[in-house]
Amino acid sequence: MTVMIQEKNPDGFLSAAEMPSFKLYIVMSACFLAAGIFWVSILRRNMYSVFKIHWLMAALAFTKSISLLFHSINYYFINSQSHSIEGLAVMYYVTHLLKGALLFITIALIGSGWAFIKYVLSDKEKKVFGIVIPMQALANVAYISIESREEGASDYVLWKEILFLMDLICCGAILFPAVWSIWYLQDMSGTDGKVAVNLAKLKLFQHYYVMVICYVYFTRIIAILWQVAVPFQWQWLYQLLVEGSTLAFFVLMGYKLQPTGDNPYLQLPQEDEEDVQMEQVMTDSLLSKVNKTASGRELL
Repeated sequence: MTVMIQEKNPDGFLSAAEMPSFKLYIVMSACFLAAGIFWVSILRRNMYSVFKIHWLMAALAFTKSISLLFHSINYYFINSQSHSIEGLAVMYYVTHLLKGALLFITIALIGSGWAFIKYVLSDKEKKVFGIVIPMQALANVAYISIESREEGASDYVLWKEILFLMDLICCGAILFPAVWSIWYLQDMSGTDGKVAVNLAKLKLFQHYYVMVICYVYFTRIIAILWQVAVPFQWQWLYQLLVEGSTLAFFVLMGYKLQPTGDNPYLQLPQEDEEDVQMEQVMTDSLLSKVNKTASGRELL
């Protein structure tokens, strides 16, 4: 028995798989905007424990929202006029490029322990950023090339393969800082007299590593398998899965890194009270010796 499926869109020019895209992207844009506003309100209430990485996360949420807004408007004009508005398309590509760079930089910075374990990146971590940023730029160029070409174009498949390869390299590269942080904390456990603190750090970064793995798995592997498995009229569920997984990852990452006084992430760079007191005693003793030496020289 053969089932005939007719694809009709009497009110526009989008295919059955693309018809829900306008509403989908506008709703997800509003969700990311609401998440960004809520995150900024949390930061403003806890300014005493806010780090630069928190504002970078806020910028990421707003950039993601703006990118989806332009994407939604672009689909609206394609549906109503059969073509996109060039200026809006350019704005979408620019915000999409910024969003991609901010996302991978933020994930790599958190994974490296920047502002939570240390305030200076190592040479290895700087090399990771030197790889991720150009690769992400090339991946976005490939994405723009795919968006501006028809599927039947001779170089469409080539750009699609380049995009997939560059995206996988970036996803793999951003995991290295988190792995190095875990190895570092494992080596430090029990060697500096702070076993409990180092084990707490280790557990936190292991949780973060699992979060990133799940995000990459759902947005790259599961989403692609879903796209291949479902009928063409349900292809929009692929984008829903990707954007929904991204929103869930943002919310979970914000929950783990919220700037509250009892957040263990924000307690990582703090020193023990005994260490602070010892350093203060040593500093005072050194200053006292310097003053005595200076006084003796004046008497002579």
